[in-house]
Order: sequence, then C-alpha cells, then structure tokens
Amino acid sequence: MSSREVEAVVVGGGQAGLAMSEHLSDCGVPHVVLERNRIAERWRSERWDSLVANGPAWHDRFPGLEFVDLSPDAFASKDQIAEYFEAYAEKIAAPIRTGVEVTSVRKKEGRAGFRVETSECSFDARYVVAATGPFQRPVIPPIVPRDSGPVQIHSSEYRNPEQLPDGAVLVVGAGSSGVQIAEELRRSGRTTYLSVGPHDRPPRHYRGRDFCWWLGVLGKWDAETPPSGAEHVTIAVSGARGGRTVDFRALADLGIDLVGMTSSFDGGVLRFAPDLGTHIANGDANYLALLDEADAYVARNGLDLPEEPEARELGPDPACVTEPTLELDLTAAGVHSIVWATGFAVDYDWLQVDAFDEDGRPEHRRGVSAEPGVYFLGLPWLARRGSSFIWGVWHDAKFVADHIATQRRYLSL
Repeated sequence: MSSREVEAVVVGGGQAGLAMSEHLSDCGVPHVVLERNRIAERWRSERWDSLVANGPAWHDRFPGLEFVDLSPDAFASKDQIAEYFEAYAEKIAAPIRTGVEVTSVRKKEGRAGFRVETSECSFDARYVVAATGPFQRPVIPPIVPRDSGPVQIHSSEYRNPEQLPDGAVLVVGAGSSGVQIAEELRRSGRTTYLSVGPHDRPPRHYRGRDFCWWLGVLGKWDAETPPSGAEHVTIAVSGARGGRTVDFRALADLGIDLVGMTSSFDGGVLRFAPDLGTHIANGDANYLALLDEADAYVARNGLDLPEEPEARELGPDPACVTEPTLELDLTAAGVHSIVWATGFAVDYDWLQVDAFDEDGRPEHRRGVSAEPGVYFLGLPWLARRGSSFIWGVWHDAKFVADHIATQRRYLSL
C-alpha cells in the first residue's frame, strides 16, 4: 500500500473535522480530512426522519456561514444541517476525502510523527486530530435479553413509527432524543411508555429569548467543568414542532405513561426504580433555577424584556408520577418494541497511542492529549459546556489549531 506525507491528518468529516480544517488552513498547516462515509454522515443516516436541531439557526452554526432560506429563529432539519456542512466544506475548500476509513494510527518508532493506515493508503503525519465526536458507539444497557420477545433498537436506528412492529412501545431515556421519539410515537397513535432518569430541563423560551441565549449571557456555555454529580445528566430540550419547553406533565396529558428508570427484567416483566417523582422534581428545580437566574440578570442589567409569570405554573403531578408503575408485563401490556435512547460511548480502537487512561477515556487538556502530536475534538466538556455543540466545537478547533501551529514554529527553529 502506498504512503503519503502530510503535516496533519484530521479523522472525521463532521462538524468537528470541518471546524478543524478551517482553522488549520488559516494557520497555514497542510492537512487532509479523512471521512469514512459522507460529510456529516451521522446527521444523514443515524438520526430519525423528523429530527431538527435543538438550537435555533442563529445559534447552531459556524460564524462564517448562515443557513440559506431559514429564519434565524427556526430549527434546521437534519437534512438542512447536512447540506449546511457540505456547503461549508466547499466554502473553506476543505481538503476532505470521503469514503476513506482510518483503520489504525500508531506512533513511529524512534522518530517524530505517526503512521496512519486507511482503507485506501497510508499517511505519514506529524499531527493527528481525532475529530470523530462523542456519538461513536450506541449504548444499550444489558437489561432485556435480545431473545426475550420485543424488538430492541437504539435511538440511532430509529427512523419513524412505521418502522416498528404494531403494538405499544417503551422508550428508555428522557433526554432530547427520548422525549422527542416518545412524543412522535404517541402522536402516531401508539401506546407509549417513557422511562425517565436524571435530566436538566431548561425552558425553550423565556421572556422572549431562547434558552441558548440565556445560557450564553449567563455564562453557562463557557463553564469549564460540569456541576458535581452532573457529568452525565442529559438535557431535555427540543426544537421539534417549532421549539417548545419539554414538560413531562404535558407528555403525560398527551397519553404517555411515564415510569422511573429501567432497572431489571425477569420472566417477561420489566421493573422500574421508584424514582420517577424525584427525577421530575429535580428537573423542575433545574428549570426554576434558570428562570431565577434569568430574572436576576434582567433586573441587574435593566433589560426591557416582558415578564412571564405563567412560566412558573407547573401544574399538579399526573397520576403516573404520584402512583408510579413499578412493574410492567411486556406481553400483557402489548409492548412489542423498545427504543433505547441511552446515549453513546466513544470508540478509539483505531487510535493505538498512549493517550488514554486505564478506563479507555481520552487524557487531554482542552483537546491536547497526553501523547504529543495527538489531539481530540468534539467531545463533551472538552474545554467548556458548549464543546460538543456546533458553535462550541468551532471555537475549540481554533485553540487546537493554534497549538499545532505553535508546535510547528518551535520545530522550525
């Protein structure tokens, strides 16, 4: 297999890889971006049909390009997002090669740089940026055996209600994906159960501003570490149907049966933890705390934003919360499908360098890894809360590119 020399190899052609490419070009660093499928492939083929961005178009984009024919306050569809990144790659003339899978990256013996093996050829590179993002390997907890009866899929495999066999559906996970999928299933006429775990529940809009704006002016996007115990807490927010605050009481009123965290399965019976009320209450507390901070910000800065006292009217807990279901016989309930909206794990089997801790997690500081010359980009909390979001990864990429450029200058002396 032939080998080619290049200063830097960026692995991944999604939002992280394109942001990295733009900043490397601005720094004059020769590079290539390798993508095993198409640009922004996960938006194309690993999301459900009706998915839209969770942030408005003015927020969920790069600084150098706006969405075409889309209101700044609208929420882009998954196809519009894929088209946006294609257009961005063309705008910045990204040296991207699609259909090329990276199979291994190894440190060269006794000299600087790395050997990057791909499905097409080999590259010798001084720098490697892992820009494959956080959504690499779908996680399904080993609770319900695969041969137990119901069809089980991960949310990344879900496309629409017609895809599933007739009957009721259990959706496990109450982050953005879980609540949107559960609502879509219920609106299609399905009996739907939603297993709710710990979550943050921000307002979609408050006092005339989107929650993305509030997190910005309150400095929350720039928080460098998650609150203690909240490293893996999901955010229940949605841009679906024009963008609305996720309200579990409203989901119950729609006919969705809320249950606690899915804990065990035996003899066809699924058991849920008695924690539903606690998770609902904690989500409410998170919601109200953000309203308090927003009100204080308005008062402190003398802003003329309309008051919205009705936003604090939560209403009574539904019966499924006050008298929670703790066991569900799947056959008796007619549950023929389970959708696991339970997140993802990273997968860096191809990156065979000394850049990971004993649990296989990347060791880095703001994307600069423990292995000199290797960088990570697009991971949650890489540098701040916004690191895994479209606009956040663009700013993180600038830091990483500047670091690479600085190292190049040292080596040129």
